[in-house]
Amino acid sequence: MAGVKLTNVKKSFGDVHVIHGVDLDIDDGDFVVFVGPSGCGKSTLLRLVSGLEDTTSGTIEIGDADVTNVEPSERGVAMVFQSYALYPHMTVYDNMAFGLKMNGADPKEIDERVQKAAKILELGPLLDRKPAAMSGGQRQRVAIGRSIVREPKVFLFDEPLSNLDAELRVQMRLEIAKLHNDLDSTMIYVTHDQTEAMTLADKIVVLRAGIVEQYGSPLELYDNPDNEFVAGFIGSPRMNFLNADVVSSKKGSAKVSIPSIGDVKIDVATRDRSPEKGESVRVGIRPEHFVEAQGAKAKFKAPTTVVEQLGGNSFLYLDIGGEVPLTVEQKGHSSVKDGEVAAVGIDPTTAMLFGTDGKRI
Repeated sequence: MAGVKLTNVKKSFGDVHVIHGVDLDIDDGDFVVFVGPSGCGKSTLLRLVSGLEDTTSGTIEIGDADVTNVEPSERGVAMVFQSYALYPHMTVYDNMAFGLKMNGADPKEIDERVQKAAKILELGPLLDRKPAAMSGGQRQRVAIGRSIVREPKVFLFDEPLSNLDAELRVQMRLEIAKLHNDLDSTMIYVTHDQTEAMTLADKIVVLRAGIVEQYGSPLELYDNPDNEFVAGFIGSPRMNFLNADVVSSKKGSAKVSIPSIGDVKIDVATRDRSPEKGESVRVGIRPEHFVEAQGAKAKFKAPTTVVEQLGGNSFLYLDIGGEVPLTVEQKGHSSVKDGEVAAVGIDPTTAMLFGTDGKRI
């Protein structure tokens, strides 16, 4: 096991700059998830750690060793890809043992490692099967087992669940979390799915256009995002953003008026600065943070466009005049029907304030 440290890592493909001076310090045993929209550079950053791509500048350390210019096979990492990349003519046992055999490992040691990995992943009864006779989830477990037998310092996962259906994704997500607890190894995991990031990670790296927007624990990013991008990306459904004007401000809070919901005025806590009176700002409110209108000091009414009844909770999509509807989550079954006017309350203590530049205020 080992930690991973990236210092001012940059990557360019010709004149195209993909990774812009990334600094990261991943502790030994951490489960870190790289998350962000398509094209943000998360897979490229993972490939730089693995050695499958060369850095343009900067350094990468695994443990106490500088591996920036070290071959992938010598870095002590094992990678699990989106595609299973199994040999179709080989059994599960032979697929898992193949790398060790190619490296000339002792047959007894190979068998011990394969049997150990098979036990961890509950693949024992499947060792004589070939990939064609297995489900997608079973094949992905074999691909993970192939990495485990190498006993790497760091596990690297590049969107390993993308090919699975929804139910299998949830199952495999739990298995990967359990695997991390069992092995206590350093793991770096790439996904575009923020739900996977929130449920698996000890820490999350939010990337946008090759830049780290924020690095911290899942709840830290959810409760205390640094900017509008992170606030909107972490959380499902995404946070609502409403244009507002500052009515007054003092140290630690600002009163704002929100025109799109009837000029409702609320006091919002501020973090980094006090906005000026009359300044245009953006108020962020998560769908789950709206409250019942009855008894709420701040409330408004708006017509619904769609109501989604999911059983345990409901989502109301309200027309407030913008291109994007306002999303409101309610617990249990909603009594509101499509097209009806909904009364909604706001809990100001959960609202966040952002400047027009996207930075948290």
